[in-house]
Amino acid sequence: MSSKILAPELVLDHVEVLMGHHGEKSRRHGDEEEGLVDLLYWRDVKATGVVFGAALLLLLSLTSCSIVSVCSYIGLALLSVTICFRIYKGILQAIQKSDDGHPFKQYLDQEVALSEDMVHKYSDLVLAKINKGICELRHLFLVEDLIDSIKFAVLMWILTYVGSLFNGLTILILSLVGLFSCPIVYEKHQTQIDHYLALVSNQFKDVVGKIQAKVPGMKRVKAE
Repeated sequence: MSSKILAPELVLDHVEVLMGHHGEKSRRHGDEEEGLVDLLYWRDVKATGVVFGAALLLLLSLTSCSIVSVCSYIGLALLSVTICFRIYKGILQAIQKSDDGHPFKQYLDQEVALSEDMVHKYSDLVLAKINKGICELRHLFLVEDLIDSIKFAVLMWILTYVGSLFNGLTILILSLVGLFSCPIVYEKHQTQIDHYLALVSNQFKDVVGKIQAKVPGMKRVKAE
């Protein structure tokens, strides 16, 4: 009799635990997204400046040196700092006759292994993106929708000119600059930008509508 009475309570406790874990994961995911938004919108100028400056310096270094050389120089620079600091603290402890231990002990004692939850989370995200990309490529290359395939062909044609003007590394540098500058510019001039984007979108829809009306079969394919 008592087991029958306690069973619903156990079920409720289990449900609350599951909901608590789900809520905690949702909060962590929300915090990560909020942190990324704050980074791109320069909420913390110091943190954004460090990330943007380091990434830009890395890409600019790759324009003149190979990736092996850049990684080697970064490793040497970090080792130079840590070795000098280690020797300095050792000399200081010898002079003061103190026993503070290793200067990086707090970092050596920290757990740096990736958790299984994190690995599963991001591997599932990557797998979902890959599968979605494969389906989208199949949709475009097998001409499931003629309009979408024509848009993609126009994009590829434009990219041939972009590729003749810039190499991949230059495009990455421009993309990085745009990633850290466009959000803040859009935030300050959102009304004007939205107005001009609406005009461009309407013009594009008019052009597509005229093409659909003149080319036989396109209306039927689009309707399907």
